[in-house]
Amino acid sequence: MGFVLIAAVTGFGGGTLRDLLLGRTPVFWLRAPDLLALCAGVALLVFVFAPRLESRFRALLWADAVGLALYAVLGAEIALLAGASPWAAVLLGVITATAGGILRDIICNEVPLILRREIYVTAAAAGAAVFVVLRIEGVWREPAVAAGIGTAFVIRALALWRGWSLPAYRARAGRTYPSERT
Repeated sequence: MGFVLIAAVTGFGGGTLRDLLLGRTPVFWLRAPDLLALCAGVALLVFVFAPRLESRFRALLWADAVGLALYAVLGAEIALLAGASPWAAVLLGVITATAGGILRDIICNEVPLILRREIYVTAAAAGAAVFVVLRIEGVWREPAVAAGIGTAFVIRALALWRGWSLPAYRARAGRTYPSERT
């Protein structure tokens, strides 16, 4: 059950936040309970088969790249259809694609992927932006969706394949908080 819970938080977290920010209630997965069954089925497949993969972390990163690209574009589309401005649609696409993973990492006590040097949010933003710009310019839905998903996936895939990353934030010497004093 824990695996299903983590899968549901990951799969539904970003879209839930998007829907709440757009004022769309009930949120999407409450209107389509079959999505929870699908999520549970995928979680169980991963539970059974992932341990058999020699490089399961790598496989999960690639699967996540596909999901990131798909959810960034679909989240942006839902935001546009709800009447959001173009910049808000891009932002909501990024939230849709990344918030579930952030929640997963927090629950699993891991540093969220977006706080690492990964090219992750950038890929989601680029894919959502390509989609939004194409739709505003009157490009049909299917080519715009394909271009947005392709853009996000290619950027993320190149980053994974080539080991690309963005520069890390360098913090200055900070304050010493009372709990850190010896």
